[in-house]
Amino acid sequence: MDVTIAELLLQDGLTTGAIYLLLAIGLLLVFLVTRVIFIPQGDFVAYGALTLASMLAGHVPATLWLLDVCAVASALLQWRSWRGVSWALGPALLITLATLVAVRLGAWVWLQGALAVGITALLAPMVYRLAFRPLRHASLLTLLVVAMAVHFVMVGLGLVLFGPETQRTPAFSNASFTWGEVDISGHSLWVAGCCVVLVAALWWMFHATMLGRALRASASNPMGARLMGIEGDRMAAIAFAMAGGIAALAGLLIAPITPIAYDSGFLIGLKGFIAAVIGGLASYPVAAVAALVVGVVEAFASFWNSAYAAAIVFALLIPALLWLSVRTRSIEEP
Repeated sequence: MDVTIAELLLQDGLTTGAIYLLLAIGLLLVFLVTRVIFIPQGDFVAYGALTLASMLAGHVPATLWLLDVCAVASALLQWRSWRGVSWALGPALLITLATLVAVRLGAWVWLQGALAVGITALLAPMVYRLAFRPLRHASLLTLLVVAMAVHFVMVGLGLVLFGPETQRTPAFSNASFTWGEVDISGHSLWVAGCCVVLVAALWWMFHATMLGRALRASASNPMGARLMGIEGDRMAAIAFAMAGGIAALAGLLIAPITPIAYDSGFLIGLKGFIAAVIGGLASYPVAAVAALVVGVVEAFASFWNSAYAAAIVFALLIPALLWLSVRTRSIEEP
C-alpha cells in the first residue's frame, strides 16, 4: 500500500465515519432520554434514503401513507385530548400536502431531501407513541426486545413499501478537488460539512435553549425533571423525532456512496451502535471519536480483506467492553 492509496482509504473512512457519528449521536440521545436502545435507527436510514429515491423518480413515497396511517392511529389513542390529536394529525397533514405538491411540480432536489427527512422524522415519534410509550416503565431488557420487534416490523414494511430493489441517489455535489495526489470528492466535503453543522447546532441547542436544557434534564434526572414540570413523554417524542431526522439525513448522505435496500440500514445502524457503546452509551465526544475510528478501520479492513471487514469492525467492541467493565468495577470498589 502506497501513500496515495492510504490517503484515499482515509478519506473514505472519515466520510463513512462522519455518517456513523450522526447515528451514534441519535442513538445516545434516545437512550439517555428514554432508556431505549434505538435498534430501528438503521431502518430509518433506509427509509430516508428510499423516500428520497421515490420522490426523485416522480412517485409519491409510500412512507408518506405509512406516516398518515400511524398519525391516525396515534390520534385515536389520544382522542380524549384535543392537543394530542392536533399534534398527531397536524404535522402529518402539512407534510403530506407539501410532499404531494413537491412531487407533482418536480421541486428542487434539496427541497425533496428536506421533505424526506421531515417524513422520516415525524414517523419516529409515532413509533414511540405506538410501541414504546405503553412500556415506558418496563425494564431495559423488555425495551430491548420491543426495539428488536419494531426493527423486524420495519424491515417487513420496508419490503412492502419499497420492494427488494436497491436504490442510489445523486451525490450532493459532483465537484472534485485535488489535494496533493488525492482527489477529494465534493460529496465527501458535503458529508463533513453536514456533520459539523449538525453537531454545532445540537451543541447550541443543548446549551442555549430551553428545549435543550429540558432534554438534558430528562436525560440526567428524569424524576427531578418531572418535578420541575418537564413532560417526560413529550421529551421522549422529541428525542425520537430528532433521532429519526438524523438517521434520515445519514441515509441521504450514504445513499450516493452505496446502494440502499429496504434492509440495508441494520448493518449501518450497528456501526453507529458500536461507536455509542465505545462511548459507554453516555459520552457524546467519545462516541464521536469512536465513530470516526470505526469508519477508518472499516475502510482499511475492506482494502486488506473485504470478507473479514465486518468481523474486524465488530471486534472493536471486545476491547471497548473489557475497558468499560474494568472501569465500572474500579468505580464500584471502595
